Amino acid sequence: MLTIATGNKAVAAAVKQVSPEVIAAYPITPQTEIVEQIAEYVTNGELKSQYIPVESEHSAMAACIGASITGARTFTATSSHGLLYMHEMVNWAAGGRLPIVMANVNRALGPGWNIWAEHTDSMQERDTGWLQVYVSTVQEAYDTTLMAFRIAEHNDVLLPVMVNLDGFSLSHINQSLETVDLGDFIPPLRLPHAIDVKNPRGYGPLTGPEDYFKFRWDIERSMRDSVKVIESIENEFFRRFGRSYGFTDDYQCEDADVVVVSMGTLGKEAEVSIDLLRKEGIKAGSMRIRWLRPFPKLDLKGRDVVVIDRDYSFGYGGILAEAVRSTCRAEPYSVIAGLGGQEVTYDDIAGFIRGRRPGEESWFGVTPDV
Repeated sequence: MLTIATGNKAVAAAVKQVSPEVIAAYPITPQTEIVEQIAEYVTNGELKSQYIPVESEHSAMAACIGASITGARTFTATSSHGLLYMHEMVNWAAGGRLPIVMANVNRALGPGWNIWAEHTDSMQERDTGWLQVYVSTVQEAYDTTLMAFRIAEHNDVLLPVMVNLDGFSLSHINQSLETVDLGDFIPPLRLPHAIDVKNPRGYGPLTGPEDYFKFRWDIERSMRDSVKVIESIENEFFRRFGRSYGFTDDYQCEDADVVVVSMGTLGKEAEVSIDLLRKEGIKAGSMRIRWLRPFPKLDLKGRDVVVIDRDYSFGYGGILAEAVRSTCRAEPYSVIAGLGGQEVTYDDIAGFIRGRRPGEESWFGVTPDV
């Protein structure tokens, strides 16, 4: 069915179709619309889920953990300081190998108090063992949420998945949305280590040095195995529903001399700048990173690279730029732009590409010549 929806309502629509058994919810701007819409579905009988309005984000993840370990399919959503408040439980969810799906609406961290888009909130959780995917359109938010359940619950993965969408610039933007008839695309969840009252066991007990590292390696092994699972499920989604996705979303990269790398809605804005530059005779391309964890293998050899980071690791650099540098052995021109919802237009991005200085870093709006 074709309709118009915001990014938040697209996520809620996907959750309604998947019908998790337990949804734990706490509101926070700009995510609130997701859990409000889900609450409306539950209230009017369109969604037969146990909806738990908890007292905090920490409790929201704790409730999902408690439900998930019984073998229930679970979902929650959060943003910014709410995600940070979850941090302890975010680690427990991954360590417990629980296939929880969470939507995170990316928002800047205070102080100063800011409710607009930035990726630093989810970037601070990138090393917890969660798979992370970043979307750029309403349609992609819906499709990716559907696929996230399949990926998380696959026996070769069994890790939680965080679906990230930019605050306001996607969460509250109306775009066309085509929903699908899921059929049997998402099978029943069969958690192999679910609590069994007939076979009691301990979960998360004290683990000594002789065994602890084995559990951490098992998360990494599953993260590596998730690459083939993601590819397989995205391919199946394409065969069934006709929309194709990958680890990156490449635009005119085949013959590009310079590639701009970004995430989220900036990746879509970059595509307009590529069209502009092509008319000027500059062979530019755009590569939007979708999956941050597991991080994709990038083919950028022999090209100039411009990386736009909507985040920063103080004393270190743009997080995405450093990832590109380490995996591609490239020396990108690192641009820090869009923090706290700072407006970045396609003209601005075209300017980054024209004025690129490989190996250097610039902050948009701070460095005079950017």
